[in-house]
Amino acid sequence: MQMGYFDEKEFDNVNYSEKRFETGEYEQCRFSNCNLLNSDLSGSVFEECEFSNCDLSMSKLHKTAFKNVSFKNCKMLGLHFEICNPFLFEVRFDNCQLNLSSFYKLSMKGTTFNSSSIHEVDFVEANLTKSTFTNCDLLGALFENTVLEQSDFREAYNYSIDPEMNRIAKAKFSSSGLQGLLSKYDIVVD
Repeated sequence: MQMGYFDEKEFDNVNYSEKRFETGEYEQCRFSNCNLLNSDLSGSVFEECEFSNCDLSMSKLHKTAFKNVSFKNCKMLGLHFEICNPFLFEVRFDNCQLNLSSFYKLSMKGTTFNSSSIHEVDFVEANLTKSTFTNCDLLGALFENTVLEQSDFREAYNYSIDPEMNRIAKAKFSSSGLQGLLSKYDIVVD
């Protein structure tokens, strides 16, 4: 099957629930105000692309490649990033809703999460070395056998991270966030 190639193209206000998303290679493209709800993005390659004000919830991501891609003000509920193409996987999230998504076993060193809702997201066995979580709500996010070394949680909240089950050497936490590291002990921190 022939894949389309798109370079420096702008996609604005496209409703992909009415029009099938074209599998292809997208380089330096911008997607603005697009509805990609339940779209099939499988096999597509996005390189140095930006998604802003888009709804990508429940999209299929089988072997989708995200190489240096930013998401701003996007709704991204229930996405399975763990089935993406892991080669050169690099993403940034700014003011996004990532609830119920999964990054299981994915290497995402240096990822930036900014002002995002990350409720019940699966980070089990992921590598988040040197990642930052600025003003992020991590309520119910799962961290188990996760590499969090040198990551910054100083401005994150509602997280629960077991230091015995994760690698957290040189990770940064605020004193107000200590309860998130001690929650398994059922103690009260004032």
